[in-house]
Formats: sequence, structure tokens, C-alpha cells
Amino acid sequence: MKPKALLGTWVHVFEEDTAEGSVFRPEDADIPLSRRPRERIELRADGSATILVPGPDDRFVPQPARWTDEGGALVVRDAEDAVRMRVVKQSSDRLVVEMGRRGPQR
Repeated sequence: MKPKALLGTWVHVFEEDTAEGSVFRPEDADIPLSRRPRERIELRADGSATILVPGPDDRFVPQPARWTDEGGALVVRDAEDAVRMRVVKQSSDRLVVEMGRRGPQR
């Protein structure tokens, strides 16, 4: 796993999801238009991250997070330390991600 190669903003391309995981592509990739907003993850060099999820009015709601390299896998944890994403495969133009808990617990 090369975490530095993953820095930037990645967009969930749900049409490409498989049983293996959710597929994310770089935000500058040729991503098809969608009627529903696409979840995004911003990964920064300092280990911080922001998960951008669609809110009730389709505007993005930023959720602070952090990423670490855990045993060779990039793992994104939310502010409550819950695992939100674990990268299981990567290339320069595609991430396959196991998704954890979605959004804050109420």
C-alpha cells in the first residue's frame, strides 16, 4: 500500500461496486452523471481526511476523519474512532473499499 499515492479526493462510483467492495475513482476521472450525489473522501498528507456525505437536501455534509496505514491497508476512521473505510485494492485510478459504519450514530 502506498498511502501517498492515494492523497486527494476520491468519488464513490456506485455503478462499479462489486461483492469485493465499493469503488472510488479520482475526482478528475470520467465519472458518469448521477441523479443522486456521490459520497467523497478527501485524504490529506498530514493523515487528516474529510468524508463528504449527501445530506437531506443533497448538499454535502463534511465529517472529519483521519487515515492511517494499518498492517499495509489504508484505514479511514471517523471522529469517534469507528472504521469507515478500509482500502482492499488500489491502483492509480481506482480504489476498492470495504465500507464501515455510515454517518454519525444517533
